[in-house]
Amino acid sequence: MAMALFSDLVNQNGEKPDQWRIESGGCWAVAGMPATQTAITAMNARGLTLENHRSRSITESLLYQFKLILCMEFDHKISLQRKFPSCRQRIFLLSEMVNKDMEIQDPVGLPLDIYQKTADEMLDILQKGFEKIKRLSL
Repeated sequence: MAMALFSDLVNQNGEKPDQWRIESGGCWAVAGMPATQTAITAMNARGLTLENHRSRSITESLLYQFKLILCMEFDHKISLQRKFPSCRQRIFLLSEMVNKDMEIQDPVGLPLDIYQKTADEMLDILQKGFEKIKRLSL
């Protein structure tokens, strides 16, 4: 959902799409899995789509392609920093983009209203932290 929300935000801000590479990966993801139907529904309600999204695991070669890696949960950030120490300085919690130190819980398995609340929370941080994200990633 964060990938879809941020891609849309980049477009809304009039940014050149070819300057951005926005992708998603999971610390413990099973590669090739579609987004949950509830995530698809939550994004469709915002005019966004996850229909073609497929999960993939994070690898060192993937991380090296990005200047900024944003995580939702403390365990994700810590795990990636330990597993890929050379990328440590580029790995942050999403909330750190607005100078906070808090997790955004994965809503998987929860009802639609929780997905929507999670999307609202992510979008708020993405909007408020847009300039910092831009500065760190471009």
